[in-house]
Amino acid sequence: MGEENKTYEIVVSGVTKRFEKKEGSFLALDEVNLKIDKNEFICVVGPSGCGKTTLMNIIAGLYPPSTGTVKVRGEVVTGPGKGKGVVFQQYALYPWLTVEKNVAFGLKMKGVGKEEREEIARKYIHIVGLDKFAKSYPKELSGGMKQRVAIARAYATNPEVLLMDEPFGALDAQTRAQLQENLLNTWQQEKKTCFFITHDVEEAVLLSTKIIIMSAGPGHVREIIDVGLGYPRNQETKLTPEFNELKNELWNKVYKEYLEQEK
Repeated sequence: MGEENKTYEIVVSGVTKRFEKKEGSFLALDEVNLKIDKNEFICVVGPSGCGKTTLMNIIAGLYPPSTGTVKVRGEVVTGPGKGKGVVFQQYALYPWLTVEKNVAFGLKMKGVGKEEREEIARKYIHIVGLDKFAKSYPKELSGGMKQRVAIARAYATNPEVLLMDEPFGALDAQTRAQLQENLLNTWQQEKKTCFFITHDVEEAVLLSTKIIIMSAGPGHVREIIDVGLGYPRNQETKLTPEFNELKNELWNKVYKEYLEQEK
């Protein structure tokens, strides 16, 4: 199949985003173009202010681009929902609902029957390893557990695309490592297209099939790197020479050059 006839899961075409503020306008993104295949795990890295979250929010339909278009599965994104699951750094769980009901909430909004949505919720609660906490409330959970609930809820509605904005950024190192492996296992079982923002180059190499490097001033895609490491991966993958070589290359491209420019 020719490149021009290929169907991509996400297509970002000439996207710019300008914010109007009291002190003047601010160009956050400038001519961003991306094509992402079905079931790819994409990690997005870059210095603060490079527009990573702005780009994700546009793909999610949380606000429109100033110019350009985003298509998910061939349809122009005009608003939130419709095949897109979003996980933020802050868990955004409903404190008055149990874990099971939090996970099932999106299904209830879609009109799925009680018995079916409870069955689906139990499936994803099991996948993220929270069977014993299905009847617990968010206040009874650790930060890592809350984030697992948020991921299970995103998966439960069966979105084509999962959008994650530094979901492990606020967690301690041990919990972060556990959730990285948990997410990898879930992705390998469920095979979704993932768009995952992180500041951590090690996390990006561990998780992704491809890494998008963004540059600031205004934000644009600087480079796309193929991660040639096979799956399954786990924390031991970090000990391999191939992993460390790619991690060091990525750090140099993302942060070392940026820090030198700031001097």
